[in-house]
Amino acid sequence: MILKKENLFLLKSNSPFVFFFFILCGSQALFSQNNTEEEIKRLQRAIFITNFSQQIIWPDIEDNRVFKIGVLGPDRTVLDIQSLAQQRRIYNKKVEVKRFSLVKDIDDIQVLYVNNKYNYDIEYILKKIANKPILLITEDYEYNTSMINMVNIGMSFEYEINSELLRKHGFIVSPSLREHSITTAEKWKDLYLSTEKSLKLASEKTQTQQQLLEKKNKQLKNQKETINLQQNELVLNEEQASIERKKLLKTLSESNEFHTKKYEEKLAIERELEENIQQQINFIKYQERIIDSSNAQISLKTEFLELQRKEIAEKEIILNDKVSEIDSQKKANLLLLALLAIVLIASFIIYRNYLSNKKLNKLLSAQKLQVELQSLALEQKNRDLEQFAYIASHDLKEPLNSISSLIDILQQEYGNKFDDVGNQSLEYVKSSSDRMRDLIDALLSYSRLGVLKEEVTVNTEDLIVGIQEDLKFRIDEKKALIVTENLPVITGSPTELRMLFQNLIGNALKFVAEDVQPRVEISCSKIYTPKSQTKGVWEFAIKDNGIGIAKKYHERVFSIFQRLHARDTYEGTGIGLAHCKKIVEAHGGKIRIESSEGNGATFYFTIPFQE
Repeated sequence: MILKKENLFLLKSNSPFVFFFFILCGSQALFSQNNTEEEIKRLQRAIFITNFSQQIIWPDIEDNRVFKIGVLGPDRTVLDIQSLAQQRRIYNKKVEVKRFSLVKDIDDIQVLYVNNKYNYDIEYILKKIANKPILLITEDYEYNTSMINMVNIGMSFEYEINSELLRKHGFIVSPSLREHSITTAEKWKDLYLSTEKSLKLASEKTQTQQQLLEKKNKQLKNQKETINLQQNELVLNEEQASIERKKLLKTLSESNEFHTKKYEEKLAIERELEENIQQQINFIKYQERIIDSSNAQISLKTEFLELQRKEIAEKEIILNDKVSEIDSQKKANLLLLALLAIVLIASFIIYRNYLSNKKLNKLLSAQKLQVELQSLALEQKNRDLEQFAYIASHDLKEPLNSISSLIDILQQEYGNKFDDVGNQSLEYVKSSSDRMRDLIDALLSYSRLGVLKEEVTVNTEDLIVGIQEDLKFRIDEKKALIVTENLPVITGSPTELRMLFQNLIGNALKFVAEDVQPRVEISCSKIYTPKSQTKGVWEFAIKDNGIGIAKKYHERVFSIFQRLHARDTYEGTGIGLAHCKKIVEAHGGKIRIESSEGNGATFYFTIPFQE
């Protein structure tokens, strides 16, 4: 576009409009920049919250299939965490985000985020989650008030952790999280002071820009007033010309009165009037030229202003398009950077796991070979021990049988020749030999457990019915009640499983007070292995109302030949529970007891299964 001299003058005279255009463009750019910074800050807040969640260890985190994060109040952080959760997992679990409006509704989450700008009472929140495994993350609260507290520092955050409060709620903090946290109240105070100083400088800078903008607006207003004054001046000039014309007509009218006077005087007056009229006409024409020039200038200024408005509107559209394009590009770049970082981290972790697995496989191969060799040696030793136990028990039983036979002969043939002390001694020797024979038989039976085991399906309900028939005399004698519930079909050795249940039920009938009706409750529950839907254990529970066992004897009762009572009070060899433990462990399970003296006992044991 070519500018004439008049247009150049008009451009100079309207420089405030040009300045206003640049101020407007700068303001829009500043507003766009502020929006971008706010989006980055929100993304950082969501990343901080998820990182905190990943670096805190929960007591029972494996029991939850979904990791849940709660946000208290009308905070946009819900949307930011939801967006981030679509690309990220915590403890390899899907992340769900919930919003709570009231503190009393907080429940069923692992993490709770609260911002101080919504004025929630931190003490009330801590009381609400006191007995729940919920990690409390706050923002801009006072020092050491919550578990993890974040504070805004420029374009990022700093944080402090309350180790005592985290430990009280059962959380374990990773070393990296503790290393980068703020550890003292003085550091916290310094951060607040530096933040206040930065905010003050930013506020002063914004105020200065606002004053500059107001000054330019004032100049623009003065420029408009100058144009209005020029227009008013043109109107006044036109009115002045009209008044002069009226005066001239009045003068001409008065000059007609002298027409009857001297002709020379009239001619002189007419010439003078003609000169005056000509001067007035010239002056009017000059004023008209000035008015036309002013109107032309006003028209040019109006056209230029209209052109500037159109250019400003077009540039605003272009700037808006550019800003949208820049925002989209920044978001795409941030996402690409995040994806690149995730890929690099994942690659590093995979490579490290590969090296670790490779090293572990070598170690496992060596250990497997060593275990196989040890298994062969142990198997040979077990065979030797079994043979030794059989031979020893057989050889030991021979002299015991001879002793019993000789005692029977002595009692039958020479019983009347012994006094009471002699006969009592013979009875004692015979009972001792019989008891030793029972112990040898029990020892031989114990050594054979788990060796010749046959793996078949066993209906435990039918197994209990058969045991009740075998123990019918003792059950009827004590009027005992046996209750079963949810007993399954399992895989194992029917002979050993029958001995296991019979020993536990027999103990429940034996170790009971004389004035108490025995009651035995047998139940079972199915427990799957974590992260598996095909493997697990059957957990059986056999509960009685007997005399109970003190806690200090809970491990001792499973040892061989261990008795807690005198033989004249409760009979037996003291090997029954040792049999039970060996049978359960031979099937790959574990056995334990829950009891207290005088309050009965409950025996729990597990049998593995695979569907």
